[in-house]
Amino acid sequence: MADLHVSFAGIAFKNPVLTASGTFGFGREYGEYYDLSELGGVCVKGLTAAPRLGNPAPRIAETAMGMLNSVGLQNPGVDEFIRAELPFLRRYDTRVIANISGNTVSEYGEMAAKLSDAGVDIIEVNVSCPNVHAGGMQFGTDPRAVAEVTREVRRNSRVPVMIKLSPNVTDIAEIARAAEGAGADAVSLINTLLGMKIDVNTRKPVLANNTGGLSGAAVLPVAVKMVWQVRNAVSIPILGMGGIFTGEDAVEMLLAGADMVAVGTANFTYPDAPLRVRDGIAKYLDAKKIRSVTELSGAVEMH
Repeated sequence: MADLHVSFAGIAFKNPVLTASGTFGFGREYGEYYDLSELGGVCVKGLTAAPRLGNPAPRIAETAMGMLNSVGLQNPGVDEFIRAELPFLRRYDTRVIANISGNTVSEYGEMAAKLSDAGVDIIEVNVSCPNVHAGGMQFGTDPRAVAEVTREVRRNSRVPVMIKLSPNVTDIAEIARAAEGAGADAVSLINTLLGMKIDVNTRKPVLANNTGGLSGAAVLPVAVKMVWQVRNAVSIPILGMGGIFTGEDAVEMLLAGADMVAVGTANFTYPDAPLRVRDGIAKYLDAKKIRSVTELSGAVEMH
C-alpha cells in the first residue's frame, strides 16, 4: 500500500484529502454516514465575525456538470462555532481548518486571533468578499489588498495561514505571489467562478441574487490550469480544489502542483465523496507502483 501521509504547511495529515469549505457544513450531517476520522481534514463552512442569515432563496441552481450558489455565507458566527461546533469536530481524529471572511482587514485579524486561540489547525482566509472600506471591491482581486489581509491574519495567528484565491482575476499567479510575500504559509485554489443562469420562461435569473459561484465537475480544467500557474509562481504549499469527483481528478490536480486536494460539490452527489477520492488516489499509486503520494506533486511532464 502506498503511503498517503503528507506534511502541509508544517502540519501532518494522514491523507491528502480535505472537504472544501461551504460544502460540508460543520461535519455533523456527513458524520452520520461515516467516521470523520477517516478524512485528512475538515474545512468548515465560511465563518464571519457576526452570525449571518445569507441571501434570500432561491440560492442554489443546477447547471450542466455543476451548480451555481449564492448562499451568502450563512453561518452562526465565529464565537458560536468555537462554542458549539469545534468541540464536536474535536471528537474525531482529523484536522480542522477554519475558513474566515471579513468586511475589513481588522475583522480578519480579530477572527484569526480567536480561532488560533481556540486551537484550529489551519486558518483558511477567503478573500473573495467585499472590502467595505474600499467601496465594496473584493479583497481578492487586488494584490495589495490580499497582502494587507495576509499580513494582518499572519500577525494574529499562531497556526498556519492559507489564503484562498479567487479565479475571477486577470492574473492569479500575481495574487498568489502577493500572499506569499506577505507571509502566507499556503494558498488554496480555486474558489468558485462567477456565473449566471436564466429561466427562459420567466426571463429572469434563476438565483434571487442574479449571479452566483459556479462549482462542480465543469470547473476542473480551469482549476488544474490555475494550480499549475500558481505552482510555477510560488514555493509555498498548494491546496487544489475545483471539480474533483474521482481519484484520477485528484491525481490530475496533484500532478499540476497541488500538495493536497479538497472535495466540494461532489459531497452533494456522494456523501462519501472524499473517501472515494482518497481510495482512488491509493489505487492509482498502487497500480503505478508509486510509494508515496508526495511523489505526485508538480510531477506533470509538459510538452
